[in-house]
Amino acid sequence: MSEREATAGFRNAGWTMGQLPESTQVTVHALRTADNAAVNGFLYTAGPSNVVACIMHPREFLASHYLVPELLKAGYSVFTQTARSVGSDLRLEHEIALLDVAAGLSFLRQAGFGTIVLIGNSGGASLYGLYNQQSLRAPENRHRQTPGGRPTGLPTLDMPQADGVILVSPHPGQGVVLLNGIDPSVVEETDPLSADPALDFLDPANGYRAGPEGARYPAAFVERFRAAQRARVARLDAVARDLIARRRSARTRARNGGDRADRILGAHGGAMTIWRTDADLRCWDPTLDPSERPIGSIWSNDPYATNYGVVGFARFCTPEAWLSTWSGLASRANLFETAGALEQPVLLIEYTGDQVVFPADVDAMYEAIPAGDKTRHRFSGDHHGQPLEAGREAGRDGAGRAIRAWLADRFPRA
Repeated sequence: MSEREATAGFRNAGWTMGQLPESTQVTVHALRTADNAAVNGFLYTAGPSNVVACIMHPREFLASHYLVPELLKAGYSVFTQTARSVGSDLRLEHEIALLDVAAGLSFLRQAGFGTIVLIGNSGGASLYGLYNQQSLRAPENRHRQTPGGRPTGLPTLDMPQADGVILVSPHPGQGVVLLNGIDPSVVEETDPLSADPALDFLDPANGYRAGPEGARYPAAFVERFRAAQRARVARLDAVARDLIARRRSARTRARNGGDRADRILGAHGGAMTIWRTDADLRCWDPTLDPSERPIGSIWSNDPYATNYGVVGFARFCTPEAWLSTWSGLASRANLFETAGALEQPVLLIEYTGDQVVFPADVDAMYEAIPAGDKTRHRFSGDHHGQPLEAGREAGRDGAGRAIRAWLADRFPRA
C-alpha cells in the first residue's frame, strides 16, 4: 500500500455549493434532543415541496452527501443531520442515537412537511432500520435499556413515523460487519500481534494468496474461521459486561458509604481496544459470494496494513458502545432483524462492486422486508457508488435516477 493511499475519511462527498440547482436554499438548524443533547440539521430546498428526504449516519457528517443534488434536481427537499456522535463512535449507543433521529424528524413535522422519506446509506440504513422498528411499536414495547443497561428514554419519546424508506448500499449493521470482519486468530486481546496459526487467514497454508486472483479458502477453514469469529465476539461481550458491572458495583458502594477507591472506580469510564478487524474472508477470496468487487476491503487491498494497523472498525470504544454498536451478537442495529418492521414502501439499491455489502446479505435483507410495495435495483459501482473502472458510469448516478423516479411515483412533491 502506498503511503499516500487514503485508508480513512468520508467518501460520500461529491459536490460543492456551486453544483446545486440555482434555486437551492440552505438553512442550518441547531436542535436539542429529548435528553438535551445538541445535534445539527441542514435543510436544502429547491422550491415548494411537501416531501422531505432525510439522510443520516450514526457517526458521519453527511451535509455533502452525493444524493443531495440528485434529489434537489427533482424539486424534493432534503434534510441531512448529525448525530451526537458525529466524527467518533467511541461512545456510540444506537438506542441513544434514536433520540437524535427523533429530534430531526420532529423538527421536520413542525416545519410543515407532510411526507418524510428516510434514506439509509451504509451504516445509516441500520440506524434508520432500528428507528423505524421502534417508532412503529407501542411506546411501552420499545427498548427500555441499551444492551449495556443504560435507560433509553424510548418509551416516552415522541417518534414521528416515516412514510417511506430508501436503502442505499445498506450493510446489515456495524455489529454484523464486524462479526464478519473480526480476526479470530487473536490469542490474547492485550497482544495485538498474537495469532493462532490454525486460524490465520493470511497464512498461505490456510488458502491465502496475494495478487489479482485472491485467496482460495477451503470450506472447512471458512466454517472453522466463522465459528471462531463468533467465539471471539462472545468473549469481548463478556469483557464489556464485566467492565460495566464493576463500575456499577463501585458506584453502588460509593453511594452507600464506600471509600474513595470506590468513587474513583465508579467514575472511571474505561474503554476497550479492539485489534485486528479487517479479516472478512469474502474480501480476500472472491469466490465466496462472488460479485464485481475487487480484491480487498473498503479500507485497502493490503490486509497486513489494515488488519494489523491502527485504521479500522471498532478500534477504540466504551464497553457500552461495543455492546450496542459493534457486537454482532448484542447489537440491535441489525437490519436482518429490523427489516421485518419495514411496512412502508421500500426502495433498495445495491452496488455490484461493494466490498462491505455482499450479494447474499442484500438477498437476506430484501427477503425479510414484509412491505407489499418494495423495489430493488442494482447498479455498477463500489460501496460509495463510484465507478469500478474508468469510463463506466458511476453507480450513484443510476441510483439518483432510480430514486427520483420512485419518489415521483409514490410521493409527488407538491
